[in-house]
Amino acid sequence: MALLGAQLVITLIMVSVIQKLSPHFSLARWILCSTGLTRYLHPTDDELRKLSGVPREKNKSKKDKRNGHVEQEKTTTTFHVPRSLDIELETTNISPFDIVHLRYYTEYQWLVDFSLYAAIVYSLSEAYHFFFPLKEEFNLSMVWCLLVVFFAFKLLASLTIQYFQSEESIGERSTCIVTGLVYLLIAMMILIVPETTLEVGLDRAYTSFNESASNFLEAQGLNSSGPASNIVVKFFIAVSCGILGALFTFPGLRMARMHWDSLKFCQDRVWLKFILNLSFAMPFLLVLLWIKPLTRDYLTVRVFSGMSAPILSAEAFETIRLGAVVFAVLLRFMLMPIYLQAYLNLAYQRVEDQKKEAGRITNVDLQKKISSIFYYLCVVTLQYVAPILMCLFFTLMYKTLGDYTWTGYLKEALPLDECSVEEEAVQQTVAAATSGTETAEEDEGNILSTAQTIQLSLQSLKAVFTKDVYRGLFGFATWWSCFIWFAATSLGMVYQSYFTKS
Repeated sequence: MALLGAQLVITLIMVSVIQKLSPHFSLARWILCSTGLTRYLHPTDDELRKLSGVPREKNKSKKDKRNGHVEQEKTTTTFHVPRSLDIELETTNISPFDIVHLRYYTEYQWLVDFSLYAAIVYSLSEAYHFFFPLKEEFNLSMVWCLLVVFFAFKLLASLTIQYFQSEESIGERSTCIVTGLVYLLIAMMILIVPETTLEVGLDRAYTSFNESASNFLEAQGLNSSGPASNIVVKFFIAVSCGILGALFTFPGLRMARMHWDSLKFCQDRVWLKFILNLSFAMPFLLVLLWIKPLTRDYLTVRVFSGMSAPILSAEAFETIRLGAVVFAVLLRFMLMPIYLQAYLNLAYQRVEDQKKEAGRITNVDLQKKISSIFYYLCVVTLQYVAPILMCLFFTLMYKTLGDYTWTGYLKEALPLDECSVEEEAVQQTVAAATSGTETAEEDEGNILSTAQTIQLSLQSLKAVFTKDVYRGLFGFATWWSCFIWFAATSLGMVYQSYFTKS
C-alpha cells in the first residue's frame, strides 16, 4: 500500500486551503448574508407606546454616592398593548454581525464549510482516479465523506437531545420516541422484503462478509462459521434505522412548514412553484428507484415493441440512480434561500395573526415573539442541511466503495489469466503468512518476517470488506436516508394540511 500518493497530497493541500481560506470565505456565511435574506425587526418600546397611547413613564434615578451625580436607572419597563395593534414591521438585510452570535452558528458554519471542502476533495480524487485507477492506495476521500456524515449525525443528535433536557418539551420528546419506534417497526418490515422487490443488497452483503470473515478467521487458525447471525445483524440495522428516523423527524416537520409557506408566497410564479414541488417530491422518486419491479426491471429488462434491447443497461441505470440523488441534493441547496426566507417571514405572519386576536400582550412578549424567529435561524438551517448532506455523502460513498462509475459502466474485470495469477498470489501469500508465523516462533528476532506477517494479516482483513459488503451497507444507508427524508416531510405536510389554517 502506498504510504505517500495523490490521495495524501490532495488531503494536505485541502487542509492548507482550509487554514488559509476559512477566515476570509465561508459558504455558510455567504448563504445567510449574501443571498438577499431579510429579517423583521421588532418595534421598540417607544414605538409601541406611541401606537397604543401608553404614556411614557419617567425614568427613575438614583444618586451615585461615589461620584456625586445622578444616573438613570437602567431597567426594562413592562407594559401592556392591545393584540390587535396595527404594527408595521421594518425589515433589514442579514449581515455577518447579526448571525455571529446566534445559537448553533459555529456548528452550522463548520458543517457546511467542511462539507464543501470534502466535496472538493472527493471531486479531485474522482477526477484523478478516472485517469489513474487505485491499486493498493487507500482512498482518503472516503474518510472526508465519513466525517461529514458523522458531523451531521452528531448535530442532529445534539438538537434532538435538547427536547429531552427541557422540561417544557414533553410533546416534542414524546414525538421523537413514538416516531423512533414506528421507524424501527418499518425497518424490521423492510428488512424481510426479498431482494427481488427491494434491491438494497443487504443479503448479498451479509453472505459476502460472512464468507470472507470465515476465511480470514480460518487463516488465523480459528474455527468459526461467521461473526454473527443474519437475524442479529438485521436487528442492529433496524435499531440504527429507528434512531436515524427519530433524528429526521423534526427536520422533516420544519422542512414541510417552510415548503408550505414558500408555496403561499409564490402563487403568481408558476415556474418557481413547479420547482419547489419537484424538489419536495424528489425523495419519493429516489425511493422508487430502489424498487426493482417498478424501475430496474421496467428500464433494464423489459423490451418494448419496436425495440431490440431494453431502454437502459444495468450500468447506466446505476449511474442514473446515483445522479438522481446528487441532483435532488443540489436542487435543495439552490432553493435554500427561498425556504429560509419563508421561515423568516413567520415573524410577519405572527403579527398578522395576532391582529385578529382579542386581549392584550406585554411589550416584552411581543418583541420576543418577533425576534425569536431570527434567533432560531441557525437551528433551522442545520435542520435543513444536515439530512440532505447525509443523503449526499452516503451516495458518494456508495458509488466509490461499491465500485461504480459516473460514466455508466462498471470497471472492467481482470482477464481470466490475471485473475488466475491473482488467486495464485493470494494462495502464496497465505502460505507465506503461515510459514512466516512458524519462523517467527522459532526466531523471535526476525523482525522482517514479523512485519510481513502483520502486513499480510492487514491485507486479509481488508479482503473481508468486499465490494458487495460496501454496496449493501451504503446502498441501504442511502435508500433509508432518502426514505425517512420523504416520510418525515410527508408527515409534516399532512400536519400542515389538517391542523394549520390555509
